[in-house]
Amino acid sequence: MSKIGNYKFLVLRRIVQICILLLFWGTNHFGWTVLKGNLSSAKVLDRFYLADPFAVLQILATGTIVSFDIIIGVVIVVIFYGLFVGRSFCSWVCPVNIVTDMAAYLRRKGLGGNKYLKLTRSARYYIIILSLIMTVILGVAAYEIINPIGFVVRGVVFGFGIGGTLLLVIFLFDLLVLKNGFCGHLCPVGGLYSLISRYRLLKVRLDNDKCSSCMDCKVVCPEVQVLGIVGKKSGNISQGECTNCGRCIEVCEDKALRFKLF
Repeated sequence: MSKIGNYKFLVLRRIVQICILLLFWGTNHFGWTVLKGNLSSAKVLDRFYLADPFAVLQILATGTIVSFDIIIGVVIVVIFYGLFVGRSFCSWVCPVNIVTDMAAYLRRKGLGGNKYLKLTRSARYYIIILSLIMTVILGVAAYEIINPIGFVVRGVVFGFGIGGTLLLVIFLFDLLVLKNGFCGHLCPVGGLYSLISRYRLLKVRLDNDKCSSCMDCKVVCPEVQVLGIVGKKSGNISQGECTNCGRCIEVCEDKALRFKLF
């Protein structure tokens, strides 16, 4: 496979992520109306909203009444990700992914930690519950106070302050402490998308007859546990934790992996 072919989805993901940030930046600086707000709640083309389900869950947990427009925005997001593209938000939209991917790349080059902190990937689901409990107790959307996704968007639009420090902490955590630590183990936003994405239409398909069991796919996969069937049997990568990033497809010299609808 050509060098370009090894990074085609990665390059496209970066273009999508950067363009989304530029649209938010342009709204503040030039009055553009494509995207207003942030990745928790954005108004699109001044016509309708898209809203993060986890952010809205927290708002509801405070006892606040949410407008009908926001509810519709959540429904659109849940249908789009839950039924069609799965947990693609994490790899194609979320800007924190740029930071964590860089840490993962440096780890593969031997520049990071060699020993991993033992932490179950189920921790993100416990953080969802803890965040909602703290929201009820404090009366504010608890996780949104420290949500690095929001810090990145605000940083791009208004300038980085404490948000830059938080991103550095995440980068160093992933690089030195735990491989794919934040996105793969701790992030409750990704955890919620994982829960709703099992029955998505877009999945990665493995043709085991073509697979030579080189395991290059497992080296680059941020959620390596979803590739359990590799080298064993043909089938879809059906687990909701798969981010549909396409890295496994890119590095597969056997062309045993591909995106598949239905």
